[in-house]
Amino acid sequence: MAVSRQRADKLKAEAFLKKLDIARNANDVNPFETKAEQRERIARAQDDPRYMIKTYLPHYAMADSAPFQIQLCKDVASDPLFIEFEEWGRGLAKSVYCNIIVPLWLWMRGEDVFLCLMSDSKERAQELLADIQAELEGNQLLIHDFGNQKCEGDWEIGNFKTIDQRFIGMAFGFKKKVRGVRVKQRRPNLWVIDDPETPDTIGSPKRMRKQADMIERDILATMTGSIRRMLYACNKFARVMTQTILQERHPDWRVRQVKAYNKVTYEPAWDYYTADYYRTQEKNMGVVAAYAEYLHETKLEGAIFSEDQIQWAPMPPLEEFKMIVVHWDIAYAGNENSDYNAVKAWGLHGHNFWLIDGYVKQSKMKQAVAWMCEFKKRLGRNVNAVFQYESQFWNGEVQRAIDEVEDEYGINLNLMKILVKGNKLMRMITMQPYYQNSRNYYNEALKSHSDTQIGIMQLCAVEEGMTEHDDSPDADQQAISKLELYCTPGGKKSNGDKWWKSGKMKSKFNMP
Repeated sequence: MAVSRQRADKLKAEAFLKKLDIARNANDVNPFETKAEQRERIARAQDDPRYMIKTYLPHYAMADSAPFQIQLCKDVASDPLFIEFEEWGRGLAKSVYCNIIVPLWLWMRGEDVFLCLMSDSKERAQELLADIQAELEGNQLLIHDFGNQKCEGDWEIGNFKTIDQRFIGMAFGFKKKVRGVRVKQRRPNLWVIDDPETPDTIGSPKRMRKQADMIERDILATMTGSIRRMLYACNKFARVMTQTILQERHPDWRVRQVKAYNKVTYEPAWDYYTADYYRTQEKNMGVVAAYAEYLHETKLEGAIFSEDQIQWAPMPPLEEFKMIVVHWDIAYAGNENSDYNAVKAWGLHGHNFWLIDGYVKQSKMKQAVAWMCEFKKRLGRNVNAVFQYESQFWNGEVQRAIDEVEDEYGINLNLMKILVKGNKLMRMITMQPYYQNSRNYYNEALKSHSDTQIGIMQLCAVEEGMTEHDDSPDADQQAISKLELYCTPGGKKSNGDKWWKSGKMKSKFNMP
């Protein structure tokens, strides 16, 4: 263990020395310039981030800065309470701007910067933070204009302070405790969350919710002064991520989404790349993967259901629905390995079925019942709605959860217990004609709703031999099958046939 740690420290030190060497050779100092020329350069750099990058960080100026990159710098500088998600396509230098250029420019403008950088692991965060640390230690022009910054004894990789402590940097992984972070009386005033997702977190909505909770409750709470900024740098390559959960919870937090290229013309958002580069990437990666990484467009293709079949539209008023059915597919355990408690509210409007709202979480039963109570509170007196749940072998425990939550809310859900029969896969497949014939609509207000996106992922995973969770599409099917009973059969009648003697009504009541 000790040997492996020593090797890791050695590799970390070697990587930092390489960064330091690049910073030291990035620019030269003109020994013949006047003090007036120096003051003019500093003043211009403090006002113009584009000039600052070209002058002090030419090794990062691989191409002229794009307008969205420069605008980020200006927006951060003008707002001391700045919180924003930088959803830039892969390769658009979001880490460079969030971790290096923006903090360094704020410091050059005269601000005291206490930067905390968090990534999926502490090692990764240290690696990212080392970039700006190398500039402060080795960039010759920066040292010439702003003085020597390296503070001996306080210059650990991932945890450093400048001599005057106007710049403090600390690195954290998501498993590291951040509550109470401070240096003497100083508290952080700039947090950067850089690419926190891993294959493990993307596969676990519960873990992503925990990360979102940590950002809300712990990270933001470390900042207590008049300057409290947070940048979240990660492209949106999946349907449900920590950032989408936060965006759903905080619609007032800004999102700067930049697509790397135009998928029709292939025009790049940043001139560092060419149209041919993105054409090649699509060819090599495949269109679906390229769209996810560069354009934030994630498309789900299943063997039976496809995301293309989902129609998003403004939902009609609740009073116009003939009937609303809320079906609860019950899960008991409420841990990251358990099934989902899925509550789906579908309504019948004309001959079409509408997904009105939904709850899809690996939670305890009480949370699902509480959601139904909140949903019922939104319904007016003129809205027809029924609530139902699938009968379980542990119905006593289910009833206790229902009773306790109903008492707490003072609401009677009148939940009906139904017995579900037949093969689950075959039942879910019966929804396919409704999607194929454009009879299923989704409330467009749910587009960024993480529970809805999880439900869509489960729907598109439905196929023979599936091992993924299917609680949401199972609840969809049960709600829709109940609504079918309220459909008035249409179509042309002949020979005086009555509507109630055809279609489902005819077969249901064994009419001749």
